[in-house]
Amino acid sequence: MTQSEVMPEAAGELLRRIEQGLLEVGVIGLGYVGLPLAEVFCRGGYSVTGFDVDQRKVDAITAGRSYIGDVTDEQVRAQVEAGRLHATTDFDRLAEMDAILICVPTPLRKTLDPDISYVLAATREIAGRLRRGQLVVLESTTYPGTTEEAVLPMLAERGLEVGRDWFLAFSPERVDPSNPKYKTENTPKVVGGVTPACSKVAAEVYRRAIPAVHPVSSARAAEMVKLLENTFRLINIGLVNEIAVICEKLGLDVWEIIDAAATKPFGFMPFYPGPGLGGHCIPIDPHYLSWKLRSLNYFTRFIDLASEINRSMPMHVVHRLTELLNDRGLPLKGSRILALGVAYKRDCADTRESPAIDVMTLLAERGARLSWYDPHVSEFSLDGTPVERVPLTAESVAAHDVVLILTDHSGVDYRLVVDNAQLVFDTRNATKQLGTDSPRVVKL
Repeated sequence: MTQSEVMPEAAGELLRRIEQGLLEVGVIGLGYVGLPLAEVFCRGGYSVTGFDVDQRKVDAITAGRSYIGDVTDEQVRAQVEAGRLHATTDFDRLAEMDAILICVPTPLRKTLDPDISYVLAATREIAGRLRRGQLVVLESTTYPGTTEEAVLPMLAERGLEVGRDWFLAFSPERVDPSNPKYKTENTPKVVGGVTPACSKVAAEVYRRAIPAVHPVSSARAAEMVKLLENTFRLINIGLVNEIAVICEKLGLDVWEIIDAAATKPFGFMPFYPGPGLGGHCIPIDPHYLSWKLRSLNYFTRFIDLASEINRSMPMHVVHRLTELLNDRGLPLKGSRILALGVAYKRDCADTRESPAIDVMTLLAERGARLSWYDPHVSEFSLDGTPVERVPLTAESVAAHDVVLILTDHSGVDYRLVVDNAQLVFDTRNATKQLGTDSPRVVKL
């Protein structure tokens, strides 16, 4: 917005409420994105109301309990007791909010098409209560154009003019669960509005809680930023997974190769191979872009190829494990396999899209006898069928034909594993810290 442009009266009122500490913020969706965001906004001095259809989440927050690993009970309790954090299933209270942030899931359908039904459901809840002077921000990752093409038309039905009477923006969530360094409050926030006034208001709302705010020219640009970030990671992980297969065929240690290449102080960024790709972002988000571009008769070949390579890794792990067992005179069928780590990433309890699910499903289909251990996960099942969880002891490790390391949690006693296992297949280089060259340890 240039100096010659005059801020709409409704925008000025919102900015005054921010300055006076009176802004009421609503967060729709109290999961891995919404709850940390709500807690950070409370620390920024806002009064925050979280909205969710899950009564259990509402009850937990009201009682001062957290169900998210990156937010402690103490953090939730402090904000609840201070009267800054509230939670409810009553969406009529959206009318009381000055700023409403949508933090709901955006999964993929089995056809790899985006499922924005949760976004549309949240938008409908807002649409029936939208009033003059409100800001609505979509944080859920989606394809470029969603904010303007799907959210805006529904909210415009109230007859209010966007950018003058109310304001709409997109600000991509950048949550990295279990990251010890970068949290919601110290990760820069990208913001793009559908009008300059929308961008200005949204940026100021975030800036009070998250100082580093980077405005972009439009909501569509902000949507594309998130997809670039995760597509970059998808493609580079796909590349290094292929390098891992290449190194295996050449008789080279891929981990040694990566470590050596990483000594170059410019022009190289290390990525690491693994048994597949997991989590709620990287395996999913780039497909929003692929889907959108197919409608424009353009095919995203890099994305599709990287996805194909990453999806092939669970089967590669199973084939390699089958060969390792055969070398020891054991068939895969009937072999006792201990899966060490079932979460999708280190030091996290989240099993969504975990490659462990794909690897263990393939092993179960081939008759392997499975059990598992993960210090962060209490329950785990394959297609609804629970899999036996065993303690990590010398006895339990020795009782299995192979320990298959699928997640490199930092709190695991890998020395105990290596010293007692008949065979270790390490797909994450978790045993690197031991400096062992035991023939019983084989790495991806």
